[in-house]
Amino acid sequence: MWDFFETVRHRHSVRRFRSDMPVEREKLHAVLEMASAAPSAGDLQAYRIVIVSSDEGRRTLSRVAGDQTFLAETSACLVFCADPLRSATQYGERGRELYAVQDATIAATYAQLATVAAGLGSTWVGSFDEKALVEGLKLEASLRPVAILAVGYPAEWPDPTPRRHLDEMVEYR
Repeated sequence: MWDFFETVRHRHSVRRFRSDMPVEREKLHAVLEMASAAPSAGDLQAYRIVIVSSDEGRRTLSRVAGDQTFLAETSACLVFCADPLRSATQYGERGRELYAVQDATIAATYAQLATVAAGLGSTWVGSFDEKALVEGLKLEASLRPVAILAVGYPAEWPDPTPRRHLDEMVEYR
């Protein structure tokens, strides 16, 4: 088992998945448990996670995400949706517009790191037609999809990409 720093260092976007090895329910459950452990505003967990594993559903995701074919080729996709109404009950407009999106995003981040710890690969997809995704998956109109996480066993591990130096991103005051 890797420590946290090694887990983060080994996280890379995987776009080729093994078709002969579907993700086991136990591993998927463990990933979902880690997503639910993510911090959220007021502990409201103002998000919903939709698991898309059917061929038709994954093809729909591929189509609404600009024909990113790896979404149709992996064994499971997790769609993280903000639940603005849940957050608005306690935090009003700021909860509706910001906190629910943050909650869903943090949960997706925890899930993505959990996939690495579980020996899986993933890719975060944020580029999609939101309206087409809601219609294609028949989601509740009140939910707002914010991220798709393709999850599966990698067919290959991509090379690490260059990262910006901290001094380009961090300011001390």
